[in-house]
Amino acid sequence: MPTHPETVNEIWAVTTGEAGMANQARGLAEAVAECTGWPVVQKTIGMPRPWRWLPMHWVPRPLGKLSPDSDPIAPPWPRVLITCGRRSAAVSIAIRKASGGRCFTVHVQDPLIPPRYFDLVVPPRHDGLSGPNVLPTRGAIHHVTQAKLDQAAGQFRNQFEALPRPWIGVLLGGSNRTMTLTPEKTRQIGEQLASAAHNNGGSLLITPSRRTGEANTRVLAETLREVPHQLWQGQGPNPYFGILALADYLVVSGDSASMVSEAASTGHPLYVIDFGRYSKRLARFHRELRDEGVTRTFDGTLDQWQYAAVDDTQQVATAICEKVHGRALTPPQRPCQSTSL
Repeated sequence: MPTHPETVNEIWAVTTGEAGMANQARGLAEAVAECTGWPVVQKTIGMPRPWRWLPMHWVPRPLGKLSPDSDPIAPPWPRVLITCGRRSAAVSIAIRKASGGRCFTVHVQDPLIPPRYFDLVVPPRHDGLSGPNVLPTRGAIHHVTQAKLDQAAGQFRNQFEALPRPWIGVLLGGSNRTMTLTPEKTRQIGEQLASAAHNNGGSLLITPSRRTGEANTRVLAETLREVPHQLWQGQGPNPYFGILALADYLVVSGDSASMVSEAASTGHPLYVIDFGRYSKRLARFHRELRDEGVTRTFDGTLDQWQYAAVDDTQQVATAICEKVHGRALTPPQRPCQSTSL
């Protein structure tokens, strides 16, 4: 592979396109951009078979193995590269080598290969990964910022105003590898939510995810038909950020560490719905946040408490900026032609 040491003042966020991974990489890149002033370029790549089955540090000449529909990965290289997800790690390794180490490489999540292949690895602490260049986080990296919350509050406040307070925000996920959300479980969740709204004289602000499924969403709507609520069903803007910004309480299904982490960044009283068996990693994630007083188990009752908002994304971005600015700056380079999604 030819070496191209030239770099430009850009931050690349590179993933294989899954929404959760793309949001984490983009969110961290945007946070780094706040302290550097450098533009963010989001790219999606594909690692086809059989290469995707290998540990990513075993893939030979990985930039030549990418899927034809991948975004361009070519020099000049960015000053900072953020990847997320196992299959994007090969790109990070290749760019670090091709740039002569001048591109600062950050991998979000456990890359499942030795951390020494990156300048910084940012896994959730429940993965148990450690090392001199490993910076574990309490929750998942995300793209929720105060500016986005303020904007969403202005956008959705009038839409919520007709409903009685307190506003109980509900972020509902769905089935994953170890948990299954069924219509019966959804009905039980709906009954607990209805009880919480009734007992507190409030209303429900609910946004399901794609994993919730149409059948479960219909059951929820039927269960809550006599309760003041707003249930987003895919029409119009998703009130997700508005709910995070404006809800007096947040109730989040425990299948998604990302949703719980985003809710925990607000500092609002945060309840978690347990509707199935967690994996060992996710069980540890929930146990640690509960032990620290960030979350409580949802049983239909509501209470007020305070905790320090979980702000992993900004803390990691600050660490990256300190490390990057500690390096010798490269001379001004020619403009970079790249694809921003």
